[in-house]
Amino acid sequence: MLLSINPGGPNGGSATQYFVGHFDGKKFTLDDSFAPDVTGEKAVWLDYGRDNYAGVTWSDIPKTDARRLFMGWMSNWDYATVVPTGVWRSAMTLPRVLILKKTNERYRLFSRPAGELKTLRTASQKLESTEISGTLDLTQQTGFSNGLLELTLDFEPEDGAPTDFGVELSNPKGERYRIGYDAASRQFYSDRTKAGDASFSKKFAKKTHFATRLSTDKTVRFHLFFDVASAELFADDGATVLTDIFFPDEIFSSVKIYSEKGKVRLIAGESHVLKSIWR
Repeated sequence: MLLSINPGGPNGGSATQYFVGHFDGKKFTLDDSFAPDVTGEKAVWLDYGRDNYAGVTWSDIPKTDARRLFMGWMSNWDYATVVPTGVWRSAMTLPRVLILKKTNERYRLFSRPAGELKTLRTASQKLESTEISGTLDLTQQTGFSNGLLELTLDFEPEDGAPTDFGVELSNPKGERYRIGYDAASRQFYSDRTKAGDASFSKKFAKKTHFATRLSTDKTVRFHLFFDVASAELFADDGATVLTDIFFPDEIFSSVKIYSEKGKVRLIAGESHVLKSIWR
C-alpha cells in the first residue's frame, strides 16, 4: 500500500511511504515481518529524494504485461508553486517497475527503470575497470554535452576506508551537482546546494539529502539517469532510490567520478547519451 504524505518526508516536505501486507478489498492487514519497520516514528520510503510524490501505478497494458508500473510527480510541496519554470511547473519521474522482494526475512519494494527507456539510448560506451583516487573525467569518453545521460556503475570501496564517492555534473559557470555514497555512514546522498538557482525557496537547497543503504553487498551499484534539471538514482538494483530536481543557470556539460577520503575501484560501467523525448 502506498501512502503519499505532506509534510513528513525523510528529507522534508512531501514524499511517499509504503506498507507491505494483504488487502481483501475492504481491509488492509500489515504483514507481521514488516511491522517492526513502521512502528512509532519509523517509516519505509518508496523514494528518499525530495522530488517523487503522489505517484500512480498501472498494470496489464497489454494483458500479457505482468509488470506493475509507477510514475511520480517530480516536485515537492515545500516549493512546487515557486520553482523557476515557465509554461508549466514540474514533470513526472521516469516510469519505474515496482518489484516486491523478500530480503533478510523482510519484504522490500524495489524500483527499477522501465526497459522501454533503452530506446532513448544513442552513443553508448563501456567503461573500463579502474581505481579512482581524486577524480576521473568522463566527459569526452561518454560524449556528454546536452545534460541527458544514463550511467551504470559498479563500485568497490577501499576496505576499512571512509570513502566518499559518486558522480559530479558541472558547467562553465562553476555550478555543480553531486550524487554519491558515503561508506562511513552507509548512506547515499544527493547534493544540489551548488547546482544553480535556489533563490526561490529557502527550503530547496539548504542541505544534502540522505538515504541509508539497504544492501549489504560489497559492490555498490549505481544506475543513474540525468536530465537537464533532474537526477534519478536506482541504487543496488533499485533497493534504494533518490530523485531530485535542480535548476542550473547553464546546462551541465561535464561529468566525472570522484572519490574522497579513500580509494574506490570502478569494477564495470556503461554510459549512454540519451535523446530527448521533446518534440
